[in-house]
Amino acid sequence: MDLKLPITITDELSDDLIKSTGLLDLASGEITRVEYEDHDVALLGLPCEAEDYEFTCGILSNHGKEVEFGIKVNKTTGQYSVSADELLEIKVRAAALFAGISGQQMAESTVKPGTDAKPAAAKKAPAKKAAKPRGSAH
Repeated sequence: MDLKLPITITDELSDDLIKSTGLLDLASGEITRVEYEDHDVALLGLPCEAEDYEFTCGILSNHGKEVEFGIKVNKTTGQYSVSADELLEIKVRAAALFAGISGQQMAESTVKPGTDAKPAAAKKAPAKKAAKPRGSAH
């Protein structure tokens, strides 16, 4: 599956923010087609090369809702990417946020293989039978 989503990228420096856009590949975590706003890379270099560079973060938006995440920058190549752990977290948080359900609701509606389709919270606990007293001869 080739799913690339548009994201907003912010490189944070001590006294400045450098904004850009790119495409996040949900399969690999690579970020491609980075286009900087008001930052000339040929003249000023990559943001991560600046002495006061601090970190980079990204935002995935959908209908006014946002998921913020950390971005790794390869200082040698300037390539932006998201770690596998961060990518998984983005997918879970985005699904919960954009679908309008909480993590608890997602967990409750998960059906385990080999069970019926009712969510765990909807199942009734079996009634307990009264234990027969031991040692009585009836």
